[in-house]
Amino acid sequence: MNTLIVSCSHHPHSKSFSLAQRAFRHLQEIQVTSTFSDLTKLSLPLCDGDSAYGNPTVQSVTLQVAAADAIFLAVPIYNYAVNAAAKNFIELTGSGWEGKVVGFLCAAGGDASYMSIMSLANSLMLDFRCLVVPRFVYATGKHFEGNHLTDPKIEERVIQLVNETVRITKALKMPSI
Repeated sequence: MNTLIVSCSHHPHSKSFSLAQRAFRHLQEIQVTSTFSDLTKLSLPLCDGDSAYGNPTVQSVTLQVAAADAIFLAVPIYNYAVNAAAKNFIELTGSGWEGKVVGFLCAAGGDASYMSIMSLANSLMLDFRCLVVPRFVYATGKHFEGNHLTDPKIEERVIQLVNETVRITKALKMPSI
């Protein structure tokens, strides 16, 4: 089993990056092969529906997405939606998403945006037939000190999300009868 964690924030003190790191550490602890991709380290063009797909970085990350059995998106929530970088990443790598198991790690400024991940989840389900894990992490500033996750309940939710995603992904990989 191969997983990919994508940290989608460009903020230098990203809380969603902290969630992604915790999920990655747990995947290592349970010995699941995982790749960590930080969008701040990638020079991705804006998706133009045309020439952007030929960009070597886009081609490389599309192969990472395609090779993953499960993908964790760690996203900041801005204005009741995932950030533009996450959407751009999905638009650029769209062909690789088909049939993936997807888990979400969300960091937001307040409690009111907890349903904001649903438009992206619906898009992944309908466009690429992804199976979205019905457990996701939603954390706000009160769960962190600086950009470090300090709330044990949120940390437990990260671990539960990882475990559930691994369980579902392994079950889907079983030979059918």
